[in-house]
Amino acid sequence: MKSSIAGLVGIVALAAIVAGHSLGLGWTVGVAVVLSVGFGYGWPQYLGIPAKKTLGAVIALSGAGAALAGGLTRDANFLVWTPVFIAFGFGAVMVVQLLRGAGQEHRLESTLGAGAGVLIAGFAAGWVSSYRFLGEPGMTVVAATGAGVALVIGMLPWPDRVLAPLAIVLAALAGPLAALLVSELRIVPAAVIGALVAAVIASFHRLRTLSGPVPNVAGGLAAAAAPVLALGALVYFMEKLLLT
Repeated sequence: MKSSIAGLVGIVALAAIVAGHSLGLGWTVGVAVVLSVGFGYGWPQYLGIPAKKTLGAVIALSGAGAALAGGLTRDANFLVWTPVFIAFGFGAVMVVQLLRGAGQEHRLESTLGAGAGVLIAGFAAGWVSSYRFLGEPGMTVVAATGAGVALVIGMLPWPDRVLAPLAIVLAALAGPLAALLVSELRIVPAAVIGALVAAVIASFHRLRTLSGPVPNVAGGLAAAAAPVLALGALVYFMEKLLLT
């Protein structure tokens, strides 16, 4: 999958998440669940690991369960159930590897890759928790703007050693501009948020570059959505740190 297509997929996912502040909690939860399920289906194919369907189901269920719990829990800590679902996912991955039996090919790679997928899918619940924490779009828009700038920069056909610092700098500038329009967040925290989310996007872009050609469309979509899902927990905890 070309960088331009991967960038567009990420931008569409971000737009769907931001739209939740206009369409309600149900929309936000639904988007997080759909992204988690789609990611779960495609991630094992992207990694090329065995037991793709089984491990994909584990990843999808872990992420979808964490997102639903984030939307339904009455606890003030909206991510309180997320570690439970992540732990369930890791345990299920281990069980799958045990059932495959000793001596099977790529057991270590399969375990580590699927475990990383469980973690990324679980982080999607952070977008739901971010919505419920404040109920206003300021922080989400600031983070999404920085991430969107980094995704656009990543679409350029330039070396990663140029794209990564450029994305971080421009996202750090875009964050305060978004904050001035839609949030009461101060300039310096907004710049820090923009730089942090851009660093995450740039890191995933580098991993995708190093991994070589994408095996199929589902795998490419999962790789493109991965950084957006991973940002969920980061955005939520930055909200709690900066706005309370």
